[in-house]
Amino acid sequence: MEALRPGGKRLEARRWGPGDGLQIVMLHEGLGSVGLWRDTPERLAEATGLGVLAYSRAGYGRSDPADLPRPLDYMTREATEVLPQVLDAAGIDRAILMGHSDGATIAAIHAGSVEDHRVRGLILIAPHFFTEEMGLAEIARAKEAYETGDLRARLARHHDHPDIAFRGWNDAWLDPGFRDWSVAEVIDYLRIPILAIQGTADPYGTRAQIDELAARSYAPVDVVMPEGAGHAPHHDRAEETLAAITDFTRRLARIEAAGPVPA
Repeated sequence: MEALRPGGKRLEARRWGPGDGLQIVMLHEGLGSVGLWRDTPERLAEATGLGVLAYSRAGYGRSDPADLPRPLDYMTREATEVLPQVLDAAGIDRAILMGHSDGATIAAIHAGSVEDHRVRGLILIAPHFFTEEMGLAEIARAKEAYETGDLRARLARHHDHPDIAFRGWNDAWLDPGFRDWSVAEVIDYLRIPILAIQGTADPYGTRAQIDELAARSYAPVDVVMPEGAGHAPHHDRAEETLAAITDFTRRLARIEAAGPVPA
């Protein structure tokens, strides 16, 4: 385990596989962390042959706490202010951003908002570009589970600051001002290959998110919809998801190895 220090915050981080060349940078979900990826990073490194970096954003895992309340544009701030510093601190010069849920949205915002030639591809698992009623209802149920059930105790096993991790995510999404939130306009500016993965039984989002991405993106979008998978297809349908990611990264690596097309 190592620590990155973008913007003065200590963020826990861990690497797998080669430390140079094209790297997969993993951005976790709204209640995730390095540890909650489970064995996915190690399996990714083994299957793809690429280096993998996972880190916990401020307020999550073993990282420093974040300030609450989070602003309603917290994902945009993470994408445009923090993520560039993370890549700097980690010494990464060529990256595939692989995000899950909030992390996928942060990855897409970064690629569509920041001129960062280090980022060569996107793997977006259960991204959200706008709110959906069924997703907001599920987030409201999570609040009840946190306040009256065992969710807080389960999160405390993975986060040094479970209240900050949960409230920072849940309070923002359930704020009345968040109901009309949308970052779909960033899709119009994506210019790198994209792999989008969405479980067909995801309680937080529907295929409408992926359809928006595929319809608006000027960049090529590969879509994988693991049947019966919930919000985390990399856990629910691990082999299918890993195979899709491995194929995507190998094709991208071949493009990288070929270099620029001569004028």
